Amino acid sequence: MHAFDSSFHAHAFAGAALDRADALRDDADALARLWPDARVLVLDADGTAFADAEGQPFLTSGRELGGGPGTAIFLGMQHERAWFVVEAAMVGVRAPGRIDLRRAAAEWPADASGVFCYARGMSYWHSRNRFCGVCGAAVVFGRGGFIGRCGQCGTEHYPRVDPAVIVAVEHDGRLLLGRQASWAPRRWSVVAGFVEPGETFEQTVAREVFEETRVRVIQADYLCTQPWPFPGALMVGFRATAHGDVPQVDGELEDARWFDAEEIGAALRREQADDGQGILLSPRISIARTLIEDWYRRRQP
Repeated sequence: MHAFDSSFHAHAFAGAALDRADALRDDADALARLWPDARVLVLDADGTAFADAEGQPFLTSGRELGGGPGTAIFLGMQHERAWFVVEAAMVGVRAPGRIDLRRAAAEWPADASGVFCYARGMSYWHSRNRFCGVCGAAVVFGRGGFIGRCGQCGTEHYPRVDPAVIVAVEHDGRLLLGRQASWAPRRWSVVAGFVEPGETFEQTVAREVFEETRVRVIQADYLCTQPWPFPGALMVGFRATAHGDVPQVDGELEDARWFDAEEIGAALRREQADDGQGILLSPRISIARTLIEDWYRRRQP
């Protein structure tokens, strides 16, 4: 495991924009007092955010919305001001535009897109947990939106994420990349997959790489993480060494192969001036790109 290095957090959603203020979640009176001056992000049911005419954040306030927090989710504090997220269907405010999270990650300030990521993840969890998974009765949310209690059987439900690994696999100065048939032409990326019950992250790395490419991993080392609310994953990034097996695919990937540093360097430069030839890499907002760039930097003299 490496010491903290900001270069491993250049991807989107990695900034800590808010103090999550856990102690305030139980204090309904405090949340009510904070509400009038709070900044409120409004999301549609599909997870897009309200935006202004230029596509930048359209933030309203509790005072403009009126009433109290109600079903709004308390996100935390920033500079002594509270942040909440509300569903568009619950308020009467209108905005000039809408923006999805991937576009916001590229166009919004990092702290604002980080809050959007957080808000979208919480809103998605609410939308999928309105009824108890144990008995089917309605769930009532409390603690600022961070707990759901079943009114019938009393089961408590908490926000959750789905962990997945993503890994830059190396052998003898070459990087393993794959591509899915659904991706844009020429787009390649590193291997990723969800953790299964009873697995460590390292075991998941070895299993996913072998399942998708038939390449055998020797060792995997943790690098960094990225929340990825599409819809609710946490991407756990690794670098790994492997045997020099010839990659083979069986359907999950359309193709997989080894690339040398010269090919990866050309692909990185191609983002500024695409010559129409060769491969394209994962976009800058993703942890996949961080892992690829880290691998390439370590190949340089």
